[in-house]
Amino acid sequence: MTFLILALFACLYAYYIQLQEGLGVTGMRDYVSWGMYISNFVFFVAASLVGMLISGILGLIGYKWIVPIGRIAEIIAIAFAAVAGLVIISDMGRPDRLYYLFTHGKIQSPILWDVTVVTTYFTLSFLLYFFTLLPDLAISKNRIGHTPVWLQKAYNILSFNWQHTPEQYKVLFKIIRILLILIIPTAFAIHTVTSWLFAVTLRPGWDSTIFGPYFLSGAFVAGTASVIVAMRFFRKSYNLKKYLTDYHFDMIGKLLFLVSIVYFYFNINEFLVPGFKLKKMDALHLQALFTGHYALLFWSTQILGLILPMILVLFKKMRKSGPLAFISLFVIAGAWLKRYIIVVPTQEHPFLPMQGVPDMWLVYKPTIIETSITLGSFILVLIIISVLSKLFPIIPIWETAMEQDHSNDKPLGE
Repeated sequence: MTFLILALFACLYAYYIQLQEGLGVTGMRDYVSWGMYISNFVFFVAASLVGMLISGILGLIGYKWIVPIGRIAEIIAIAFAAVAGLVIISDMGRPDRLYYLFTHGKIQSPILWDVTVVTTYFTLSFLLYFFTLLPDLAISKNRIGHTPVWLQKAYNILSFNWQHTPEQYKVLFKIIRILLILIIPTAFAIHTVTSWLFAVTLRPGWDSTIFGPYFLSGAFVAGTASVIVAMRFFRKSYNLKKYLTDYHFDMIGKLLFLVSIVYFYFNINEFLVPGFKLKKMDALHLQALFTGHYALLFWSTQILGLILPMILVLFKKMRKSGPLAFISLFVIAGAWLKRYIIVVPTQEHPFLPMQGVPDMWLVYKPTIIETSITLGSFILVLIIISVLSKLFPIIPIWETAMEQDHSNDKPLGE
């Protein structure tokens, strides 16, 4: 935490410089006006959807293997959704005018839609996390004598006098089910609306009717990989091998393959259709990706961040804790770079030629200030995850106990 906080202050100093000097300290100019910040925003929104995927879809279907990893997914969803809004502020030259969005926002604007669904999704994710935490707080408040007094008092206050009565659990199950049902369409909306920010324009590379499902499938890949890395970390650091077993890594590895193959299909569709028609501006865009300035980045992202991991997780040995987490790191890196490839290259091929402008405007190059602020958002996500995982149980106590009771006291996952 000391390292993270010191690093965060260094990144905040970079943001202070940006506030003082303006967005000119970044690599963004008149043509490429969206850079690392918007790429980061799209990635954060994507990773936050894993809470809906794990707790919402799989939870409602009835898969029991998600019980010990559900809270990890919810913490990741809260952290990424919370910081996603701050990432947008970092892209604003005049953040002091943010309130205009709420006082003068127009319903016709996709920007307003995006702010609305991000806020709603964060609220639902937080409520889902908090309500499932209530019984655990009541269980733990009398069993944490080694912790500071303020934390014991916080447990006592936040548990809201939970007594573990059947009536309370009946109400809790109803609330959780309502939240799970609400969070699914909200999660679909959050990334669909984000895709519309691009798709409603006529720019080559963005003018696509499949951007909604394309972004959603990519979001599931990024989010699942993030949960796998977190599972590995908590399993090793908190000695949770009894709860985060090889069975759970095997199952979430299969889930990673499933969402990856769907995402791979949309990648093929996204480039095959414009490649077949090959309109002039689309041809310039695809040439830059396939053989031009962005070819190395594009093919590295596709092969190392999607195709190769997808092949590797087919093998059972690769769905173990260590190998799967290592593969997931490549998937996460590829997911972020994929958003960068979506956002930046198409802006370097405007319909009107770039004439009479400085050479530095022709190609987007992120600056140290821009990179530092981007890293700061990741550091803030890690701080939120660290705080929540340190202060509150990372494994759902009451749900795990209930599941073990239903399975005749067998270890969870067997």
